[in-house]
Amino acid sequence: MFRNNLKKLKQKMSENNIDLAVITDDDSLYYFTGYHDFLHMDFFRPTILLVSKDDESTLITPLLDVLLVPEGSPVDKIETWNDGIGNEWREFLPKIIKQNKNISCEKYKINATVSIYLSDLMNGKPMEDMTPIISSLRMIKTDEELKIARHAGEVAMAMMEGAKKVIGHNVPEYEIAIAQSQAGTRKAAELLNAHYDNIDMSPNIHFLPVITSGKDLPRTHHRASTKLIKKGEAVFLCYCGSTNFHRFKLGFDRIFWVEEIIDHNQIKAFEVAVKSQQAALSVLGPGVTAEEVHAAYADTIQSEGYPYPTFRCGRGTGFSFLEEPQLVVGNKTVLQPGMVFAVDGGASSKNFRSQVGDSFIITKDGYEQITHHSKEIKDLII
Repeated sequence: MFRNNLKKLKQKMSENNIDLAVITDDDSLYYFTGYHDFLHMDFFRPTILLVSKDDESTLITPLLDVLLVPEGSPVDKIETWNDGIGNEWREFLPKIIKQNKNISCEKYKINATVSIYLSDLMNGKPMEDMTPIISSLRMIKTDEELKIARHAGEVAMAMMEGAKKVIGHNVPEYEIAIAQSQAGTRKAAELLNAHYDNIDMSPNIHFLPVITSGKDLPRTHHRASTKLIKKGEAVFLCYCGSTNFHRFKLGFDRIFWVEEIIDHNQIKAFEVAVKSQQAALSVLGPGVTAEEVHAAYADTIQSEGYPYPTFRCGRGTGFSFLEEPQLVVGNKTVLQPGMVFAVDGGASSKNFRSQVGDSFIITKDGYEQITHHSKEIKDLII
């Protein structure tokens, strides 16, 4: 998978007359090399991939992490550096930069420290932005990526079932977070053992999960707290950040109620959320534009008397939390088979925010749903 991804990148570079690509984004590094779990720039230790159109590709990484580079990584050369020794990672760049004329990077993802140093080497000459090229390569998933996506869906569903088992009166939100993490981790381990040879890929579910309940429901990205959930309250579970199997991310959201629904206005909002997602799905498929999917969703919400939605209908997913195209007004990207999307429905009012979301693979005939859970009210009361 990684070798083919790197090969496609070089082909695109030749077509666009790019001599050298400089890549520092963690997810793009993984996409082209299979290298992951290094210490990242948060520790002021950059890892840099240099891809030459006609010459060797070079991975520059800290010495302490070099053993994490997979044996089958398709890079031609690995250069290591050590903290405080010489000019560290900068040692390798001047010669390579001088040998190339047209240099490109992911403009809005390149690490600032690396970007400033390269600007000095290039006497202030700006690098071209190759974000559109890399984004287009990553839009269409390979068969191997789609296999991972389907398994990520299984992990997400296991997480939701794990959460449901503990939701109840006087249960703190953080207990739900623990339960879903454990359930997802066990499912991920099962899938890794059964279907993959890479024993270095961690099954552990991590990331602070989004859990909101009761009066906090309108707080979109509220994290699990010590708050006790009470009978009659709604509980919103969002796995857009925490479903991360084999580094593949998905979207998956549901609302549950504890024992009963006290405020019956919430039922109408939830039903509109479901209806707006269904409107989006009636359009979703190859040959339509991203904005057409969003329009179907937004028009449905407004036709039911709710305000224009505060968030897009959905987004591309993959080895990054957010990939192109986004299902949003103004995005004219034509959907193609092999794309993977999180597609939401929603309806917001002052004291309640309803949202449902699932993930889908675009197929030649329409779409394949890869997360599943009932949206019937009777199945959502625990």
